[in-house]
Amino acid sequence: MTYTLITGAGSGLGRAFAVECARRRKNLVLFSLPGSNLESLAAELKTEYGIKVQCYEFDLRDTDALQLYASTVTDQFNIDFLISNAGIGGTSALTDTPLERIDDIIQLNVRSTSLLTRLLIPHLLKQPSSYILNVSSMAAFTPIAYKTVYPASKAFISSFSLGLREEFAGTGLSVSVLYPGPIMTNSNTSRRIIHQGMKGKMGLLSTSDIARIAVKKTLSRYPVIIPGMMNKLNQFLMWFLPLGFRLRLVSKEVKKEMQWSAT
Repeated sequence: MTYTLITGAGSGLGRAFAVECARRRKNLVLFSLPGSNLESLAAELKTEYGIKVQCYEFDLRDTDALQLYASTVTDQFNIDFLISNAGIGGTSALTDTPLERIDDIIQLNVRSTSLLTRLLIPHLLKQPSSYILNVSSMAAFTPIAYKTVYPASKAFISSFSLGLREEFAGTGLSVSVLYPGPIMTNSNTSRRIIHQGMKGKMGLLSTSDIARIAVKKTLSRYPVIIPGMMNKLNQFLMWFLPLGFRLRLVSKEVKKEMQWSAT
């Protein structure tokens, strides 16, 4: 009996991953922050899909807790699929961004993803076939002013994932990286997308659609997953636009977000 481990499973895309994997009759181990009400989600998935679900609510930035729960999970369950989805961002001028917020982005997006991957890989390699799906972002394809740390963290996830894929080529472990476009994951993000009109909605897909595409392609061992034709087109154009031009173009649009974005 194998399990899929999903981080950030309490809401948004992480919750959609849980539902999609449950729909595929995959047993689940769910990680999320305290107060995420994972038990309620687990009860729904158990009832509807007849699967087994184990929940752990803790802060992934807490290294001791991360090591403890990773050890607990690998001792008790056969994990053959890791979905590292947990992450945070934000839009603000760097000088207006609290140091704690910068540290949170780096700790969660970069550090916890790297450490959890390191802790799980020896276990994943024991399975005949295993998978890692890391969630990056379309923001990984270009630097962006007024976000600065977030796209840099997602570029790290992209490089980290593709490097791992090559490192473990020839084993049963396949590593994929997902680059979603805009997602209405919370009220602040939704308000920003709505205010941007058609430009904000370009590449917009539902969390359930993104999860369905991402899980299907990961299990088919695709290295790079860009959901939606508009996002594929945007990524293609980014390769041809000079760096300075695309940096100014994207940053100009992002600057408009600041009146709707909380630091």
